[in-house]
Amino acid sequence: MSVPEQLRYSEEHEWVSGLGGDDGIVTIGITAHAADALGEIVYLELQPSEGDAVEAGEPCGEVESTKSVSDIYSPVSGEVTAINSAVVDEPKVINDDPYGEGWIFKVRVSDEPGDLLDSVAYEKLIEEA
Repeated sequence: MSVPEQLRYSEEHEWVSGLGGDDGIVTIGITAHAADALGEIVYLELQPSEGDAVEAGEPCGEVESTKSVSDIYSPVSGEVTAINSAVVDEPKVINDDPYGEGWIFKVRVSDEPGDLLDSVAYEKLIEEA
């Protein structure tokens, strides 16, 4: 399973793209490793709406699969700028394309997160699990 090098990762298996961009907006989803571990995702619930604040490390939704229910944690702090309604309506997209069409929400980052892992560190984390 590939771990895209350009992304950053949380220890809770969320990914972040776009850190350091000009507009300060990042895209967040769950990793292929998490999607595989969950199995077929059948339901996604997000607590924040556009305009709401999220805090790094705090739960901001949950994903339900045929196997289990797991919390989604925000890997960054900031204001939610977009929710991917396509994955809310059809959560299986996360299984099919976790790093593309399966993104979950976007956040305008208020503080640069300091504890995100690069691809090498994330690969090591999932190998040790």
